[in-house]
Amino acid sequence: MQEVVMPDLGPDIEEAMVSFWHVEEGEHVEQGMDIVEVASEKSTFNIQAPCSGVLTERIAREGDTIGVGDVMARIEEDD
Repeated sequence: MQEVVMPDLGPDIEEAMVSFWHVEEGEHVEQGMDIVEVASEKSTFNIQAPCSGVLTERIAREGDTIGVGDVMARIEEDD
C-alpha cells in the first residue's frame, strides 16, 4: 500500500485546498498520472500517482485544506 502525500510545493506554501480529483476510488492509475488537483493562494498544482495500482481510498475530499506531508489517498500497488 502506497500513500499519496501532499508534497512540498515550494517556499511559503504550507497548505493547499483539494480542488478536483481526476480519479475515483477503485480506478486504476499509472505512475506519474495526474490524480488530484490542489490550489494554493499562489497557484494550482496537479499531484501525480507515486506508483501504478488501484486508488483504494481518497482521504482528502474536494474542498479540504491539507498541509505538506498530509496523506491524501492510498494506492494498492500492482504486483
